[in-house]
Amino acid sequence: MKKIVSLIVLIVGISYASGVKPVDNQLYKDECASCHFGFQPGLLPARSWVKLMGDLENHFKDDASLDKKDVETLTQYLVKNSSDNSRNYKRSRKITDSIPRSSTPVRVSQTPYFKKEHRELRETMISQKEVKSIANCTACHTTASKGVYKERYINIPNYGKWDD
Repeated sequence: MKKIVSLIVLIVGISYASGVKPVDNQLYKDECASCHFGFQPGLLPARSWVKLMGDLENHFKDDASLDKKDVETLTQYLVKNSSDNSRNYKRSRKITDSIPRSSTPVRVSQTPYFKKEHRELRETMISQKEVKSIANCTACHTTASKGVYKERYINIPNYGKWDD
């Protein structure tokens, strides 16, 4: 009986993971995460990834063009693992639920959920040389690359651990 209860607890825990699914696509790591933090697909809805991938020649003032096959492969991966298709991940669900259907943010930092979670940060925390940008997740989120953004794993440079 204990084994059955343990198995049920494990299944429920996996079904409702608290973060976002970590990046598990080598092409994405090679083509996207080699230039900037590899934002997990579960941080934006499918429509946002489609929009981003549809204009790579103007990717945040850079030309990130790829061949057609790679664009198709990456777009499929991003859509399949997007926040609206990752309902088993708590943070992905919250992100999706925060975005109006009429909105297509192309930056994670434009989502209402992100803005709410970062509302208490002072500009000096973000603009310091160790962070530089609100988009530099790994500067403060020590487990961001694993898809874990819990407060207990936040360490803001020159400010220390983040407390409630």
